[in-house]
Amino acid sequence: MQKRKLGNSGLEVSAIGLGCMGMTFSYVPFPEKKDMIVLMRQAVEQGVTFFDTAEVYGPHNNEELVGEALAPFRNKVVIATKFGFDIQDGKMVGVNSRPEHIKKAVEGSLKRLQVDVIDLLYQHRVDPNVPIEEVAGAVKDLIKEGKVKYFGLSEAGANTIRRAHTVQPVSALQSEYSMWTRQHEKEIIPTIEELGIGLVAFSPLGKGFLAGKMDETTKFGEGDIRNILPRYSEEARIANKALLDLITKFAERKNATPAQIALAWVLAQKPWIVPIPGTTKLHRLTENNGAASIELTVEELLEIEEASAHIKIMGTRYTDAMEKSTGL
Repeated sequence: MQKRKLGNSGLEVSAIGLGCMGMTFSYVPFPEKKDMIVLMRQAVEQGVTFFDTAEVYGPHNNEELVGEALAPFRNKVVIATKFGFDIQDGKMVGVNSRPEHIKKAVEGSLKRLQVDVIDLLYQHRVDPNVPIEEVAGAVKDLIKEGKVKYFGLSEAGANTIRRAHTVQPVSALQSEYSMWTRQHEKEIIPTIEELGIGLVAFSPLGKGFLAGKMDETTKFGEGDIRNILPRYSEEARIANKALLDLITKFAERKNATPAQIALAWVLAQKPWIVPIPGTTKLHRLTENNGAASIELTVEELLEIEEASAHIKIMGTRYTDAMEKSTGL
């Protein structure tokens, strides 16, 4: 698989990474641990070098899973994790990016990941109670101590990114970006391009919808986050099929799958964007990774742009309460 550099930081990763959240968090029922170890190791065999986790996924057991699975490949892979929440009695109870909390969280992540240094450390969500300069300063200290290599932000706004970057260079911004989630194109993507920061695109397949594997009759398991997200209501899934139809048309033309077209579109937007689709199935892993070899021409991208401009997406990506917590 091809490699990409996340901005100007020198951090190089596979063009497509693997989001590991769904292995233990948000998308029930969860698969067997042994199967996920096999999947992650197969990802390495297929050229994936970039794996994404967080202390709140589980909480904690996702980092433990990733650490165990990737231990034999430590010198071949880049592991990203995140801090920024209080965890009490095994539950996430609110944001917390106080410097002392960040350092405590990192010590826990190092142990669970079975590593001496965290390759890429993100602030998971902006904490309105802690100036971003203090957050960046705490991570800068951790970098000086050799416990962290690169600093990232997740779902942060342009002003927050700029302020953090003046204290400690930000290597990557992780935010949702896909063919139906494009609000960052107005201000945030131009800002990180100016500053030389890479974009790590989570949910590049729209939590499965853009892969064409669900319709209005699909039932999500109890505890599946899509049960509460407006964009995945039965009505919205019917309305949003128009975008999926467009993607499917290009998939047929390119002898590809809808998932591969959706990922190829993300890859085509900028050379410093890296999507991290999540999956718990080996055949989907192979399918997703195949997107790295699909090239959409300038003409095809223009055709997609013109056609999608007439498609109105129904439903917000998050509930109002969840959107307020993103820091945008």
